[in-house]
Amino acid sequence: MSKAMLDNAFQTVSQAGEKAFVPYIMAGDGGLDSLNERIQFLADSGATGIELGLPFSDPVADGPTIQAAGIRALEAGTTVRAVLDEVAKEKASRNVPLVIMTYLNPVFAFGVEDFASACAAAGISGLILPDLPLEEEGLVVEALQKHEIALIRLVALTSTPERIRALAERAEGFLYAVTVAGTTGERATFVDQLGAHLQELKKISNAPVLAGFGVSTPAHVKELSQYCDGVVVGSKIVDALHQGDRQQVEELIRARKQV
Repeated sequence: MSKAMLDNAFQTVSQAGEKAFVPYIMAGDGGLDSLNERIQFLADSGATGIELGLPFSDPVADGPTIQAAGIRALEAGTTVRAVLDEVAKEKASRNVPLVIMTYLNPVFAFGVEDFASACAAAGISGLILPDLPLEEEGLVVEALQKHEIALIRLVALTSTPERIRALAERAEGFLYAVTVAGTTGERATFVDQLGAHLQELKKISNAPVLAGFGVSTPAHVKELSQYCDGVVVGSKIVDALHQGDRQQVEELIRARKQV
């Protein structure tokens, strides 16, 4: 059911002729007691799904904004178990799919099978592990499949055509098209030919294609969504929530309907 909830959310958006919007938030930033309220706020604002980051001390894919959010969450005592327990409290009433974004070390420390089981109990639909190479997916795939959790793959701008095809053929949940050669964080512009790259991914992917990394303005949302199925926005959402600027978050999500 968990993975199906994510698939259904994308199908609903597509059938409405709209684009998907997946905001990222750092679990525990602002206090764990605010986590479920933030999830509901994003759902009420029109999020298709929500990417939930687990704070980690060595986040190699994340830029300064998300690193700072992770430090705040860790200093507040946030743990993997505490996040999943908190999310599980609202599982029955939640109407938006959740995707966990973390790294291999926290999963191994928790135990792969135990982690997948705890995610399923919390109603998690998908998992993103940016430091998991394609060749090592066997470490987690069986446990995730057992609990019906999608493993969401990332395609880098530097990926070879052969690797892109292999990732696209295995895609489930959504294919995460990384739009910059670097870590997360706001960007003023994107590389030339990004639109053509996203359109090529759509042609070969078995799942919706979402563009992420560097997407930080309503104009970015509109621009990139023309070429794929939607966007993921992280640093700008994290910063806006930290600053208490929820209007900015609503404007970003609203932009997906203006493509």
